Amino acid sequence: MTQTAKFKVMSESTQQDWTVIMGEQIRFMSGLADRILDHMKLLDSDYGGFPVDRLQHCLQTAELAAEDGKDEEYVVCALLHDIGDTLGSTNHADVGAAILQPFVSEENHWMVKHHGIFQGYNFFHYIGMDRNLKEQFRGSPNFDRTEEFIEKYDDRAFDFERPKLSLDTFAPMVRRVFARPKNSPYQAAID
Repeated sequence: MTQTAKFKVMSESTQQDWTVIMGEQIRFMSGLADRILDHMKLLDSDYGGFPVDRLQHCLQTAELAAEDGKDEEYVVCALLHDIGDTLGSTNHADVGAAILQPFVSEENHWMVKHHGIFQGYNFFHYIGMDRNLKEQFRGSPNFDRTEEFIEKYDDRAFDFERPKLSLDTFAPMVRRVFARPKNSPYQAAID
């Protein structure tokens, strides 16, 4: 049974209220990976004009990274790099990066956050944009990593002839990566 705190104004909350809240919050957080996996299913059958649906694109990106020997955290970033398409149609990379940030390295966070601009090299010129926008980040220590992500995985993950992949393949990885945050302002309260 869910417990609830007893205050109307947060500034009037008590230690007892926060003991209840943190107990419920930790329970709720334990289901985060499953909520993320459920959200990924929204990308199924959403083609948006692409040769594969958005879910298969994400699955192909993750599979390519896994086949290349990337570690689990990287593979999960590859899987979730476009999770923001559903709610952040004009800033999907920022949404995906925000979801991943507490659970991944700064390098992987940066890669996901900037992947849209880097992928833009392959199509921005067709839609009236500067395909070289990524050059503004050339001095970043994560530039080469993000460029490699696009070239080896994201760009190659639109193969409509590839057998359909299952999200279940990556579910255990998602659960492990989201089991415990690494970079959260609430870290002390969670530990």
